[in-house]
Parts: sequence; structure tokens; C-alpha cells
Amino acid sequence: MRADILVATFPHVEGLLRAVRQARREMLRVYDVFAPFPVHGLDEAMGIRPTRLPKVTLVAGLTGLVFALTLQFYANVLDWPLNVGGKPDNTTLAFIPISFELTVLFGGLATVGAFLLRAKLYPGKQPWLPATGVTDDVFALVLRKPAAEAIQARARALLTECGAASITEREADL
Repeated sequence: MRADILVATFPHVEGLLRAVRQARREMLRVYDVFAPFPVHGLDEAMGIRPTRLPKVTLVAGLTGLVFALTLQFYANVLDWPLNVGGKPDNTTLAFIPISFELTVLFGGLATVGAFLLRAKLYPGKQPWLPATGVTDDVFALVLRKPAAEAIQARARALLTECGAASITEREADL
């Protein structure tokens, strides 16, 4: 989907945080923020919800646990029962290591897969950087360009007030 965006670059993190908070207060649509290092408080300022990845991990881990227990029970009790020292065929203690390993394996693989799908990361994808220097020392705020001219002017004024070094208008695939 092609969309018009405003890209504002900031030399300091304080101006970026102020601009993000002001833009959300003014009901402007913040598309993304680029920073060369993690910024404390940026998630709250952008209004990002907590991730749902732990739920994916839990469901996949429980699936791995059920799979491991079912497989071991089938193999040891139904398919190939062995009498080892008079122990019962379905010894729970013997099932613990495999159950733990498959729980961790399924949970880890599903978490990585869900993250890559959600972040739209796939082999061969070209990185999109809104401004030069965002991986070095520049902070960038990407806003969806408002349709009304008055709101565009207000957005530019707001970004300038917050200390934007440059404001450019671009078209991008969002």
C-alpha cells in the first residue's frame, strides 16, 4: 500500500520523545519511529500495546508437552512395552526429560516463527530507512501525512517546535 508520509529527523532523543507525545496528543497518526539505540519510554509514548508473543510461546509449549507425553505413552505402553526391572510401562519420571526438551523446542521455534511473520521479515527483504543516518546518530519520526492542508501545517509546526532538524515529505510502501 502506497501512502504519503512526513519524515522528521531529530538530533536528540528528548526532541523525538516530545514530538511523539505531541503528535499523539494532536491525534496525528504515528507510523513508526527509528532510533540508533533503544529509547526508554518510547513504547509508552507511541502507545504500543504489549506483545502477544508469550501467548504463542505458551500454546506452542503446551502443544510440545502434549505431543511428547502422547508419543512416549504410545511407544512405551501400546506399541513396544518392555519390562525393565519390573517398572510400570508408563513411568512418569522417565518421560520428564523428553517432555521438557520438546516443550522448549516447540515453544522456541514457534516464538521465532511468529516474530518473523509478525515483523514481516523474510529472506531477501530490502530494509526501509526513512532518512540517512538513522542507524548511526539520527532519530526519525514517521507520520502519515494528514489529508487537510491545515492539519499538515500544524503537524509541520509541531515537529519544528519540538526541534526537528529536517522535515521531508515522501511516498512509501506501508
